[in-house]
Amino acid sequence: MKERLTCLLVAVAVSTWPIWSVAADCIPIHEAGQHVGETKCVTGKVVRVKVGAKGVHFLDFCEDQMACPFTVVVFSNDLKDVGDVRRLAGRTIEIRGAVKLYDGRPEIILRRIGQITGGAAMIPPLPKNYDVENRGHYSAGRLRPSKKPTKTTAKPNTTVTFGNDVEGEDPQN
Repeated sequence: MKERLTCLLVAVAVSTWPIWSVAADCIPIHEAGQHVGETKCVTGKVVRVKVGAKGVHFLDFCEDQMACPFTVVVFSNDLKDVGDVRRLAGRTIEIRGAVKLYDGRPEIILRRIGQITGGAAMIPPLPKNYDVENRGHYSAGRLRPSKKPTKTTAKPNTTVTFGNDVEGEDPQN
């Protein structure tokens, strides 16, 4: 009985070892600046998801984005491979990638959903009508410029009567 319990505990430990090592590998957002140039796993709670110019999405981990020591960037052309990142707001995520420095702040560029581990990796794909270029507003389809109305000139009325001519009466002799 004791051998069986030991085997079971060893099997559970071996099967969950990769999960432990990933979690132990992750660093908090405040330490990301010490690992610029390395591929790391960074963990933190997403406070909000902001949409910037040209559909770029930013995962903010602090209320004040400019004072935050770390950010995650998702470019609009990568959203189809990542999914609906707006659903990450309020979740604690673990993201793996190359820690780069941009404007003096460390960041990871999220290019595919596989970079996020844990429950946050189960985000749905973007809705089909989600228009990234329109800063997240929905679009019913391709927008075409409206046609300008063609100018019409008034045609002279040939039935107009002049002088004493009255329609329906014979002219007096």
